[in-house]
Amino acid sequence: MQESPFNPFPVLETERLLLREMKKEDLQDVYSYASNPELTTFLMWEHHKTIKDSEAFIDLLINQYQKGTGGAWAIVWKENNSVIGTMDLGWKPKQYSAELAYALSLDYWRKGIGTEAAKAVLCFGFETLKLERIDARCHPDNIASYKLMEKLGMTYEGTLRKSMQRKGKQEDAKIYSILKDEFKQ
Repeated sequence: MQESPFNPFPVLETERLLLREMKKEDLQDVYSYASNPELTTFLMWEHHKTIKDSEAFIDLLINQYQKGTGGAWAIVWKENNSVIGTMDLGWKPKQYSAELAYALSLDYWRKGIGTEAAKAVLCFGFETLKLERIDARCHPDNIASYKLMEKLGMTYEGTLRKSMQRKGKQEDAKIYSILKDEFKQ
């Protein structure tokens, strides 16, 4: 059986960022950004109301790392060694595809950080996982998210009607994708 490329969990590095597995000692950083209700306006999960919510999230990721099945990267801002968000690549090995998902502290929006982190993850997906396709979805009103997808060179494929369960409501989702031969680092 082929070994999982997520065991050990890969560390990715860019000019300003370190993408690594989440650790228990990242708890305060995670709570700091994930407790902001504005961050989760268009996301499928609620903001973290207590530090226990952040602790449960970190435990979930650590469990995924231990299984070798993937899990989200902690996005670490090198300048101050703080976790400022997550970047996930939901790997579907039999389809040679994956779904990109992300959340980034509002304090770090509009600085090219999401693009920088996502390019590193896309590169890992296409080069290491040998993917043919990576897609991403967002709420139709989440302009910042779909602008990020466009900056990555992703193509808008359409709106999946009522395909996303978000905070108790069935809602539409815009879907974008990029193919291996379209990706430019």
